[in-house]
Amino acid sequence: MALFLSGGTVFTILLISRLLESSMLNAEVKEGEILPPTIQRLMKGYNKYLRPFFDNGPVTVGMSLDIASIDTISEINMDYTATIFLRQRWTDERLVFEGNKSLSLDGRLVELLWVPDTFIVDSKKSFLHDITVENRLIRIFPNGTVLYALRITTTVACNMDLTKYPMDKQTCTLQLESWGYNINDVMFYWTRGNESVSGLDSLQLAQYTVEDHYTSVSEAIYETGHYPKLVFHFELKRSILYFILETYVPSSLLVVLSWVSFWISLSSVPARICIGVTTVLTMTTLMMGARTSLPNANCFIKAIDVYLGICFSFIFGALIEYAVAHFCTLTHSDAHMLMYGHHMHDFDDEMNGILTTISNHNRAKRRKEPAATPSSAPASTELAVRPSSPSGSEPKPEASPPEPTNWCLTVLATLRKILRSINCCHVENPHHIDNYSRVTFPLSFVMVNLLYWTYYLYF
Repeated sequence: MALFLSGGTVFTILLISRLLESSMLNAEVKEGEILPPTIQRLMKGYNKYLRPFFDNGPVTVGMSLDIASIDTISEINMDYTATIFLRQRWTDERLVFEGNKSLSLDGRLVELLWVPDTFIVDSKKSFLHDITVENRLIRIFPNGTVLYALRITTTVACNMDLTKYPMDKQTCTLQLESWGYNINDVMFYWTRGNESVSGLDSLQLAQYTVEDHYTSVSEAIYETGHYPKLVFHFELKRSILYFILETYVPSSLLVVLSWVSFWISLSSVPARICIGVTTVLTMTTLMMGARTSLPNANCFIKAIDVYLGICFSFIFGALIEYAVAHFCTLTHSDAHMLMYGHHMHDFDDEMNGILTTISNHNRAKRRKEPAATPSSAPASTELAVRPSSPSGSEPKPEASPPEPTNWCLTVLATLRKILRSINCCHVENPHHIDNYSRVTFPLSFVMVNLLYWTYYLYF
């Protein structure tokens, strides 16, 4: 019984293998029937694993691009996503046939031909469109030239310098290289130079405009050798109108709103505190919202951050200004300040009177000195002739002490200067702080804006 079962199993396996062989033969026959005679002759003896001109130098591959769309440009991830049509042309001497018409083949027949191993450098993710079938094109010309076209959507890295954001310009690239063939096997070139890339002029981007684009040919140097490389450069300029309406105008209006407190009385504490705190909090929210769409990188101090910082400083300065003015109001009342001013004025007049009196006294003394000189001469002569006492007990005539007039004048002048300097630093009327702020804050803000826009737009 066991022998009977084993024999049945072997017979079943043989039957299944015969059926598979027959199905494969039928598939080959059907495939041969699908291929036209010209293609059958070309494919006879064709080895897709060997490149054209295998023993006769490198094969040259010409490329061209058509930019269908640039979907997104991300500053956070520093990349862009684009849909492109990549066209490659090369000559394969094994595909030469007679005739004057090209052969357009189904894209799935690319599996039967040799194609370049081109890849996109710095690509994060890419895919080939396959709706409704894989978007490929194969066209063979009588002289053996092959046109191979693909529709690809790729996300490519783009290093961005955001120090002038949002008044920045970014230069991104799309680089094409050969993966396995070095420059001794394959050479890349642009078919029409800078005109090999088309479609950028008709693109409509949300925040950017394409200012310039050009192509270049270079070599990629790796440890395994030198590989052919094509580079497409395009320069993007950001449209600033959106950011003016979204960030710059609201922040500037918040600064102007903070100046309204300068026209409100110092005694209206709730009103001025409410305006100051509200503008500070609103400005903080605006700054946080402007940073959400940008990378959190400490190395980038962006132009928009500088402007928001300037606006925040002016708003916070307006709040501090009221704190200073209110403090001066509490410590020095208006009446006390006026009395202090009167006392300083009276003290000034008194000092002027003292100086005038001392000056007049000096003049009168100088006038009396010539008249007193003759009468004092005999006395001095008498003193000179009188003999000195032998015991030396008689007092000698003492010289008159120096007059302290000049010293007094110097001390009084110094004291006067000190008092005047103290009076200048003293705030006589706290309301004057608001009067000065109404002028200095707007003028300073205008000057800072002129410097800011001049630097970031022209330097």
